[in-house]
Amino acid sequence: MSPYVHRCPMRWADMDAQGHVNNAAYLDYLQEARVAFLLSGARPLHRLLDTGTLVVNHQVEYLKPVTFSDSPLTINLWVDEIGGSRFSIGYEVYDTADLAARARTGIVPFDLVNNVLRRLTTEERELLGQARGSAEPLRPLPKVGGLDKGHRYPLSVRWSDLDSYGHVNNVKYYDYVQEARISFMTTTIGWEPEAVWMVARQDLEYLKPIDFRTNPYEVGTAVAALGNRSFTLAAEIRDPTEGTVYATAQTVVVGESPLRADQRSVLDHWSLANATG
Repeated sequence: MSPYVHRCPMRWADMDAQGHVNNAAYLDYLQEARVAFLLSGARPLHRLLDTGTLVVNHQVEYLKPVTFSDSPLTINLWVDEIGGSRFSIGYEVYDTADLAARARTGIVPFDLVNNVLRRLTTEERELLGQARGSAEPLRPLPKVGGLDKGHRYPLSVRWSDLDSYGHVNNVKYYDYVQEARISFMTTTIGWEPEAVWMVARQDLEYLKPIDFRTNPYEVGTAVAALGNRSFTLAAEIRDPTEGTVYATAQTVVVGESPLRADQRSVLDHWSLANATG
């Protein structure tokens, strides 16, 4: 089965301070491709958007930095897995002929009227099956817990973060984890603005919808693993008062050169085994 192909233009605002398309912008591209795919199919697939779908997880592997261009990105999309009450979509993002990213999105259908999860209908499963494809799976990142300690970042939700369902759009969670990551790296390991750190992989699990409110939420961040030039951060978006966890994330960050002894020492201090806060 040939993949569904979506041409997604970039925006100048998608670039970050390092002059590359920001890692969080890729989630916008994936969403645009996913919505275009559903709207291109038969009416039952259109209705999936109307009646409600929830993104339950993302896996994104970044393979090549992308700089702004008038040429759109090419996103190949296929249905990776189909279950009774969920399905997974796979993507390959190309910058001209270069593979820039691979990704997976887990989705469950939702009944907005009754506010409950539902199973896929037989017709929906058959239509999704027509777009079934396969590719090399993404290596899973080990799940971690115990982020009750660690770096804390107060998270304010903006009104513009909400989607058509009235909850924070799944794309914005990557922004939140990024804001907390930059705060962590700036205030703990002495990250210099001119230093180049690249996100190589980021996975996120969505546990509960986030609603708009004036009181801030919180992102907890700790170090899950240390390498030679890389480190993995575990993050948790939560309510600082009630302790409700809305999402968990793992981010693999790679630098241009090996970690210095002082950076390694600080990162070790904030490891899950030693995190304070």
